[in-house]
Amino acid sequence: MSQIILHHYPLSPFAEKVRLILGYKQLSWQSVHIPMYMPKPDVIALTGGHRRTPFMQIGADIYCDSNLIADVLEQMQPTPTLYPEAVKGAARIVAQWADTLVFPVAMAYNFQPAGAAYVLAKWSPEDVKVFVQDRATMRGGAPRMPPADAIGMYKSYLRRLSHMLEQHPFLMDDVPSVADFAAYHPTWYTLRVVPLLADIFNATPNVRAWLERMEKFGHGTHTDLSSTQALQIAHDSQPVDVSEEPFMDHHGIALGSQVVITAESFGLEPTAGELVAATRTRYTVRRTDERAGTVHVHFPRNGFILKKAD
Repeated sequence: MSQIILHHYPLSPFAEKVRLILGYKQLSWQSVHIPMYMPKPDVIALTGGHRRTPFMQIGADIYCDSNLIADVLEQMQPTPTLYPEAVKGAARIVAQWADTLVFPVAMAYNFQPAGAAYVLAKWSPEDVKVFVQDRATMRGGAPRMPPADAIGMYKSYLRRLSHMLEQHPFLMDDVPSVADFAAYHPTWYTLRVVPLLADIFNATPNVRAWLERMEKFGHGTHTDLSSTQALQIAHDSQPVDVSEEPFMDHHGIALGSQVVITAESFGLEPTAGELVAATRTRYTVRRTDERAGTVHVHFPRNGFILKKAD
């Protein structure tokens, strides 16, 4: 099997989630740094439109969304597991809560004026303007939560995490689960990227201690790769055969149809291609790009919308 290639940038919270999973599973991988904001021509060549960070490449297969990436890494390296048997359902529910509710609140807190000034201190005014507009576009024009509201909500969520840590060292049990990695990345951003705002953890010291335990897993072993090299790897590879995957049709859209897949929220740029698989948990589209060649782009069902192309 081709090596894992993670397309990411250092300050991406969801990329930190995946990097820490790679460390927990002690996997080796190749690192491609991508731009923080559009344009992202090499990203689009591989994904066909999807622009959220991170995504994972294995040969000519492109895996979008951190939850799908976690599932694929679990299949590749089942131990240590992200889904302990006794809590596998609950762990996924807590992970979804952390990714969809804790994350936006935490980032609204992290990017209050003092935090934004700290993170963007070395950026030019023009770069800051482009970044702010890019994130507004990703939100579909929806305003970011006001800091005053974010502070109270974030403290409430931290208390809930604290309560979960009262009886054992990780959120669900004595070993980590996917819930820990999902809750880690927005809180990591507060602790390590905007440390001037980390006093919010003073009221929940066991959350800070849990963060410090989590970060000891590290990021595994990686080597750097250019985006040009990653494109060439895709071009020279064949995507995994998905023709025998069980077809789960909830849309009345046949395999072989031209379709469009978009995120349910945040980063709504579509990916178009030929639907070649629709399983219980994921969609796969085949598309061809002059530089990337023929690739399969995989999306989870949860959080994404499938439509027939016009």
